[in-house]
Amino acid sequence: MGKLLKSLRYRLEWAGLAVLAALIPLLPRRAAHGLGRALGTIGYLCDFRGRRTALENLRSVYGDTRDERQLRRTAREAFQHFAHTLIDQFWSRRLTADNYLDYCDIEMDDPDAIERARGTGAIWVTPHYSNFEWIALIMGFRGYRFTIIAQDFKNPLLTGIFRRNREVSGHQVIPQQRALIRLLKNLASGGHAAFLTDLTIRPGRAATIIRCLGHETCVTALHAELLRRTRLPVIPGICIPLPGGRYRMRGLKPLDITPDMTDRQIAQACWDAFEPFIREHPAPWLWMYKHWRYLPADPDRAYPPYATRSPKYDRLARDLGPGFPME
Repeated sequence: MGKLLKSLRYRLEWAGLAVLAALIPLLPRRAAHGLGRALGTIGYLCDFRGRRTALENLRSVYGDTRDERQLRRTAREAFQHFAHTLIDQFWSRRLTADNYLDYCDIEMDDPDAIERARGTGAIWVTPHYSNFEWIALIMGFRGYRFTIIAQDFKNPLLTGIFRRNREVSGHQVIPQQRALIRLLKNLASGGHAAFLTDLTIRPGRAATIIRCLGHETCVTALHAELLRRTRLPVIPGICIPLPGGRYRMRGLKPLDITPDMTDRQIAQACWDAFEPFIREHPAPWLWMYKHWRYLPADPDRAYPPYATRSPKYDRLARDLGPGFPME
């Protein structure tokens, strides 16, 4: 009986999502943007757990430098930006190589380096900031075909819908299993790989520890491993929201990575490219996510209440050795 109910729930979820996938691309751009704002506001009001996490994160980062009213406004806007990204994940089916510039501006800090990467391949990094989904799609329309790792949904029927949205500009989305081997093969043939630098994972061999907005966090080190094996350029990119549902896709200068850098230093350098943007304009970041799940043995500042001690995290910290100077 339990399996039958689970199968029925999965099919109902798929049917609801399939309807959204069919209807949202029919909306005019302004209507899609307005829908995202409305859903984000509803999410902020109704998602008690997510709102609490967002506020705990904001308080731990900004402390007394921002009052409670400012923090709540930022949390509400974070929900709205995430809802915009979700709606645009479906609306992206309207994007083509001929019309994408109608919806975004392109800004490259080092155009020559970006152009060279077209032939050599590159490792591209971005955070969960604003419409991080579109920054990969837009680069696909510009001729940069990415291999992207995406976590499968518990409901396998949903995975295909999101995969089709992410592959609309020619990318290939792969599961986490055996991802390293597939990425290495693609990069060896001049392909491109894309990563989220603030993707937190459990402590283990594939993880490292960085300082993120002043707090330690456990993130993937896969992009550092790929760089070590391929010596390809690492290019940061960030999506900046503009009025009216438009975006600025900004490609930053390739990171200065040297052969003697550790995985931890490489992962830190990737994150450091984005932290100034997030500190100055925090709302587009994914504040409702538990970025700091693990409490260090000797924290130098207050962590969110959800952070807990973990022997595995402590062991990883000991194995990595001393980190970076405290702020």
